[in-house]
Amino acid sequence: MAFVITSPCQSEKAGECVEVCPVDCIEEGKDQFYIDPDVCINCGACVSVCPVEAIVEDFELMPGEDRYLQEAEEFFKKK
Repeated sequence: MAFVITSPCQSEKAGECVEVCPVDCIEEGKDQFYIDPDVCINCGACVSVCPVEAIVEDFELMPGEDRYLQEAEEFFKKK
């Protein structure tokens, strides 16, 4: 399991999550930040600092938001 950054982050990109991540699994994309699901250790440090509450666990994704997990996977596959 991993955390996923969802729609409230789009065009917001505050960046506090990047600063607190102990494994550096969060990177900036074109419109939002993404969490690498293969590197995330599910510590939750990013959740409490997100000013727009955009970060949720993958099993808590609302209907229609599963695309954000897919986008994160695709983002990190291109690297």
